[in-house]
Amino acid sequence: MAQTVLGNVTLGYRPLWNRSRTLAAVQLFIEAGHAHPVDVAHLVTLLDELGDSDTPPFLLSPKSPQLLRDLLEHAPTSAHWTEVRNDWLGIPGMAERVQRAHQRGMRLIWRGDADQAPGPELARCFVTRLLRLSPQQALVALQAAARQRAGLTPLAPSPVQLNYLYEGIASRLLMEHCLDQQGTPALLDWPFEDILHALQHQAIAPDHHAVVALVQAIDNDMSVENIEALLAEEPILTFRFLAYANSAAVGLRKDIESLRHGLMMLGTSPLKRWLTEQLPQASRDPNLAPVKAAMVLRARLMEHLLDTGVEHELAREIYLCGLFSQIDVLMGEPLGTALHRVPLSSRIFNATLRSSGPYAPLLQVASALESDNSAHIRKLCHQHGMALEDVNRSLLRTLTGRRVLRL
Repeated sequence: MAQTVLGNVTLGYRPLWNRSRTLAAVQLFIEAGHAHPVDVAHLVTLLDELGDSDTPPFLLSPKSPQLLRDLLEHAPTSAHWTEVRNDWLGIPGMAERVQRAHQRGMRLIWRGDADQAPGPELARCFVTRLLRLSPQQALVALQAAARQRAGLTPLAPSPVQLNYLYEGIASRLLMEHCLDQQGTPALLDWPFEDILHALQHQAIAPDHHAVVALVQAIDNDMSVENIEALLAEEPILTFRFLAYANSAAVGLRKDIESLRHGLMMLGTSPLKRWLTEQLPQASRDPNLAPVKAAMVLRARLMEHLLDTGVEHELAREIYLCGLFSQIDVLMGEPLGTALHRVPLSSRIFNATLRSSGPYAPLLQVASALESDNSAHIRKLCHQHGMALEDVNRSLLRTLTGRRVLRL
């Protein structure tokens, strides 16, 4: 069998979040296989064909200097960005390749420490920079952020510069300083731990905007399929709905294990009343949106990792498995305790709590793809008999699908 471009690379991803707390772009890690060189022209063309003008761009992050050289020399121009690490610019011939790629129209991003910068001749080759603050710079930025929040003038200028991208931002205060005070277009990754730490040991409410959107969908007589899709994009609301549908207050005779079943049994009028009851306590914290969106991405990826032609009910169950695999961080309690509040299938329990059963391989691979650990991804694919080409294609379909635009 001929080697395909997606069978000859290992991919992984990390989202970039913008000031609106929605998906701005996706960093796509690319590691070349050892047996054959990567046809980078074919790979970039494939990425262009999968997406469209509304799809968030990829930040292509090659994991070797050779792959970067190939991209700079042979990749066609596209809407996607290509990362150029500062550490690799000293390799003989690399700077010249950067200049030629820029002249060809490639969109290049310089990546390095914030106290470094490309030389004047190379600086104009990059559309922007992806920077990492040093510990001292982060401290100065935090002090500036605190004083700005208090209405005071910073004692020293913030090292966070306008229109540059940043990574490694680990605190909520620094994240808000970058996005809301300094005009940073987007951050690579999100300070999940710090945001959730302030809310630990308490359940997080569903998103206010999501509840309002569902009420409006019911008022507009949208189909059950559309209502189900909207409901499934809010993990807490999905969880609460299943708990409600199975409560004594509803009084249904059979366990409700899926959103579709619950919506069909409950009907729109009781659903609207229940949603209206959620509004007074609904959350308006925008910083939780990327936390929940990351959970939705994992759930969608698990769906795509299935064989094509799978029945819809099974796909919905696997989606819930991915969506609820991290529900403990939103519920403020151990995962096992949270999952036992709703009647889920044993397959979901086994995958999320015991790493066993038929869904465990899908969950393990989907989780591994959220990183640049290519060796671990390949090991899991080999262990579970999943072709690397199929896994890569599933990942790209997830990240370029129409539903990703709502994240």
